[in-house]
Amino acid sequence: MSTKKFTALLAGAAMSALAVSAALAAAASPAAGAYKAPLNAHGQPDLEGTWTNASLTVLERPKEYGNRRAMTGEEVKKVEGDDAKLMADGNKPTDPKVKTTDLPHDCGRGFSGAGCGYNSAWIDPGSTVMRVNGEPRTSFITDPADGHLPPYKPGVVQTSMYVRAHYGENPENQTLAERCLTSFGYSAGPVMLPLLYNNNYEIAQSKDTVAIVVEMVHDVRIIHIGAKHRTDGARPWMGDSIGWYEGPTLVVETTNFPEATALRSAWKELKVTERFTRVGPHRILYQFKAEDPTVWDRPWSGEYEFSSSKGRIFEYACHEGNYALEGILSGARADEAAAAEKAKAAAANKTAAATPAANGTKKQ
Repeated sequence: MSTKKFTALLAGAAMSALAVSAALAAAASPAAGAYKAPLNAHGQPDLEGTWTNASLTVLERPKEYGNRRAMTGEEVKKVEGDDAKLMADGNKPTDPKVKTTDLPHDCGRGFSGAGCGYNSAWIDPGSTVMRVNGEPRTSFITDPADGHLPPYKPGVVQTSMYVRAHYGENPENQTLAERCLTSFGYSAGPVMLPLLYNNNYEIAQSKDTVAIVVEMVHDVRIIHIGAKHRTDGARPWMGDSIGWYEGPTLVVETTNFPEATALRSAWKELKVTERFTRVGPHRILYQFKAEDPTVWDRPWSGEYEFSSSKGRIFEYACHEGNYALEGILSGARADEAAAAEKAKAAAANKTAAATPAANGTKKQ
């Protein structure tokens, strides 16, 4: 082979390698060759505004979709159509004489019985499937490929406040949500996930801080730009978040979670990495990765898009007219009283059975 031909081949190979590298970089960057986010007064990508993640798509993929990341057009029509019917049924007048025991066994979205007591006016779960760059998604989780959380490590106990000892004993034993202290579910995150209603967020930026106001339950996530994780042992309810900018993307890393806001049983060694990239005038691509080597076999990750939310966020008055917590504690007291009466009756019967009858007994 001549020197000229060999040199030309090397040049061609180098150009091919550069083309492949460029293609990979473009695929990895959500903003590559697309929308250019505006900058704020500090030269940072401008993420400010009011946003919503309300969606009919869920975190873990329903089994019928298998390993498919996207829905077909027919599947989208069915999911969105079925939800529209649920909303219409929920908007019908409710007979005031209906009792809790008369509520349907299954009213959709995983609710049944007493959970069906909400009319549609009180909820706002979203009416459309989540789309990422226009693609209708079957789940938020994209890795593992089946759209599910990875297996738990042997011996890991999946805990819940509702099964802990002393639940209902006093207010301090109740969940933070029941006490109106922080989000129901995992709205504030991280990972930030939509709920049955109040799926709105407001982002405010300064030079060294990003604040995310969470409508449910008036939480505020504070992200310190360019900071280091705290080492004083404190574990804030939503973890310890630090952040930095990578081009058009805000990257947030959160550690030091408390057990009270564990993410699917992970908290002590949990690390969540989030990426916020504005990909359109009314869209923010939200990507997340959760890892805890003591809880899961491997990390898991996913993505969805925030869209612009009209209007502003008002205070969520969680305790206004709320008698649920009082009812929970009163119910626990009633159960305790009933158990005490039962134990007292059992003890009396046991004593009576062990005592000889006095009447008719004569000494010899």
